[in-house]
Amino acid sequence: MESIPTTIPETVLAVSSRNLVKRFGTKTALDGLDLTVPRGSGYALVGPNGSGKTTTFRILLDQTRADSGSAELFGLDPASSGPRVRAGLGYVPERYDFGYAWMRVSRMIRHHSRYYPRWDRAYAEHLSRALGIPEKSRFGSLSKGEGRRVQLLLALAHRPPLLIMDEPMDGLDPLGRDLVQTLLAEHLAATPTTVLIATHLIHLVERLIDTLGVLRDGRMVAQVRRGNMERCLRSYRAEVPEGWPGAGALERAVLRRSAGKGEITWTVWGEEEAIRQALAASGAAVREVAPVSLEDAVLAFLTFREDTG
Repeated sequence: MESIPTTIPETVLAVSSRNLVKRFGTKTALDGLDLTVPRGSGYALVGPNGSGKTTTFRILLDQTRADSGSAELFGLDPASSGPRVRAGLGYVPERYDFGYAWMRVSRMIRHHSRYYPRWDRAYAEHLSRALGIPEKSRFGSLSKGEGRRVQLLLALAHRPPLLIMDEPMDGLDPLGRDLVQTLLAEHLAATPTTVLIATHLIHLVERLIDTLGVLRDGRMVAQVRRGNMERCLRSYRAEVPEGWPGAGALERAVLRRSAGKGEITWTVWGEEEAIRQALAASGAAVREVAPVSLEDAVLAFLTFREDTG
């Protein structure tokens, strides 16, 4: 049976890393990370808290250095070309406090714009109106949601070829999330952009992504185009005879499993026809095959361990 892919077979990558390792004392944050983000994609890096998402971003932005391995953004090494790398991206950090609590928001926007020759003033004004930015307020007086909206404006207004966003919906209420999703979708439709989003709540960015990377314990356990995932990941419900011994080699392709009396429900990676044939050959009678939601797919990838599958 097919293995779960852990790299994207693309020749043109916007972001890539090879065997990244980062330790903090005795804790290993990244354990040989291979990241492949195709140019022009909407890529979600998903994993539980502490899986290594923020550490990955900090290395890509040269805010910390890997112990070993390499990383590139549009062919540039952030460790040796940090300023050039940062000039070509928009960044929404996990924290919403930039350290400019005393500065009025309007002044912060002007200050930020001076670092970007391609700053689009008219677009910045449009984003400010759409996001309801309180430009006369001091940044330190803003709520978390208001601070997040300011960060989004600062990241988008120079129309960078790469957006890196760490939990961009954090701090936003449901209406704010819907507004930001709409603005990001409009931005991507109007501006050629690669988007790399880290989140542990995949449903909040589902509309924006076509590529998925699943990170667990600092290692990539799945990295797949959404179309391929929708083709190869299915839920199978089958009736099985008493004392059914299982499905042999197919067992290692089962990501999640549950069972009742005379019945199994398995989430399996592989071509549907091959899975059906393997189940039928084992004596199981397939009664239903269903697609798996993106959120359930992430959960399946995170819970699957090949050595015990």
